[in-house]
Amino acid sequence: MATASLTVALAGNPNSGKTTIFNNLTGARQHVGNYPGVTVERREGSRRYQGQDMLLVDLPGTYSLTAHSLDELVARNVIIDEKPDIIVNILDASNLERNLYLAVQVLELERPVVLALNMSDVAEKMGMAVDDQALSRKLGIPVVRTVGNRNQGMDDLLKLVTQAAKDNKSTSFAVDYGPVLEPQIKLLTELLASLTEVKYPQRWLAIKLLENDQEVVRVVGAMPSGQEVLAAVEKSRTELRSALGEEPELAIAEYRYHFAGEV
Repeated sequence: MATASLTVALAGNPNSGKTTIFNNLTGARQHVGNYPGVTVERREGSRRYQGQDMLLVDLPGTYSLTAHSLDELVARNVIIDEKPDIIVNILDASNLERNLYLAVQVLELERPVVLALNMSDVAEKMGMAVDDQALSRKLGIPVVRTVGNRNQGMDDLLKLVTQAAKDNKSTSFAVDYGPVLEPQIKLLTELLASLTEVKYPQRWLAIKLLENDQEVVRVVGAMPSGQEVLAAVEKSRTELRSALGEEPELAIAEYRYHFAGEV
């Protein structure tokens, strides 16, 4: 019996081996175009695995989803607007801490995620032993080892993707942003619950507003009652600036880096 095609988005830092894995999985079954209205390249490919058709989207390589660059904004908007069934976050296992900064932000979008520890052979040669089971427990998502340039681990990755799609579990992951930020995040999350047009995870949206993410500010400002929310955000940001002694976005980034360092 035919099943609906799964949409799988591949996310990762530049030089994480993401596009190599995309090529491994799709072969010659690829299409390259542009995202609407921008010059960022969109790469798609297809794959059939155990009777399941998949559409794979190779997202632009980014270090963050904070939308400081067009690539970051495009990658983020694909995850939010197109709601892929699964996100495969590909990490360079030999540079784990830096790569985890993006992973934290992907998980905060509350979509089903599979983590691919790529270049695991390089990490082992460097004497870096990564406990993938402990990492899976800590992040609450499936983790698989891959060596993209040798085409290793692709079958294991596809198995996890199809299983995760069947389970269809959104992540309940959350970074603890500490005693000063968390009450303001909670306050804004509750306020955002009153907006009827929100397509974003509310906690994620609250954090982005505190970060003064201009794209999110624009979207919320255009909603009915959005200006009231933005007034509350500005009040929160002013209080946080005073309490933290720095801009809230800097403090939020520091907590993410601290979490990655702990992991």
